[in-house]
Amino acid sequence: MKVLMTYDMYREGFTELFERYDVTVPNKRDFTYEEVCGMISSYDVLCSMFNFPVDKKLIDNAPKLRLIANYAVGYNNIDVAYALEKGVAVANTPDPVIAPTANLALGLMIDAARRITECDRKIRHLRKNMKISVLGNMGSQITGKTLGIFGMGRIGKALCKRAKACGMDVIYHNRRQLTLEEETKLNVTYVSFDDLLAQSDFISVNAPYSSQTHHIFDEKAFKAMKSSAILINTARGPLIDEYALVNSLKNNVIRAAGLDVFEFNDFPVDELFELENVVLTPHIGTQTKESRYEMAKAVSDNVIGFIEGDRKVSFVTGI
Repeated sequence: MKVLMTYDMYREGFTELFERYDVTVPNKRDFTYEEVCGMISSYDVLCSMFNFPVDKKLIDNAPKLRLIANYAVGYNNIDVAYALEKGVAVANTPDPVIAPTANLALGLMIDAARRITECDRKIRHLRKNMKISVLGNMGSQITGKTLGIFGMGRIGKALCKRAKACGMDVIYHNRRQLTLEEETKLNVTYVSFDDLLAQSDFISVNAPYSSQTHHIFDEKAFKAMKSSAILINTARGPLIDEYALVNSLKNNVIRAAGLDVFEFNDFPVDELFELENVVLTPHIGTQTKESRYEMAKAVSDNVIGFIEGDRKVSFVTGI
């Protein structure tokens, strides 16, 4: 059984995979798309990274391919429909990313609300000439405020629990409403998208990216939000129209934003760098040593479980 990995990362998490199968892994760098296209024809399994495109061309070059095991919870880098049509299974790693991503979303909320990063920049710049202003660095609390969660999946639910612990009320919008039992357990209320925009003091974007969610947060959406609202995105960049967001932040249509992902390949548009009321992190939702090890182990388990049938596989069943 031959396994091709597009990346070289946390090899200790793949120990069992290396012991069982013939695994090809790049040395201290990622394979390029062209390299993988040239190699894939003799492999049974492809282990891909969230930013590596697995498209029709690559799948057509892989007559022996049986499984694509993605190192990510998202899988919009893969043409899932075409893979399934060709009889190729697709798996992802949802569980290890839940806690670190939810923790980061909460951290961005607090940072943006209390202006922590903004004040850090200010005090570093002014140094000894810093004058303490009673009103100049005023922020707001999250306690007692309403969090609107767009996308109540695993990460959304984890963020909900954290927000509740901070004394927040939580409303949500999702493709499908949760069961009454789930809503009661989480103590959340389902609302329409329009009501989510209108009622939320904070909105956290936790939905998957698709053609239906592309730019769902656009100029119209920002105008429907409270002028005091803070937007958080740890999901996928293109859910937000980034230029519309810039204009909204500049013109005080909304108060602030905390962004871990960006519309154009993880690079913020230049205008975002000039704004004080936005917190930027470089796609670090799962960037902890513990979670990256667990993600590697999950990829390994998906591959072994698929081949041996001895453990659970996190299959992607469709779009």
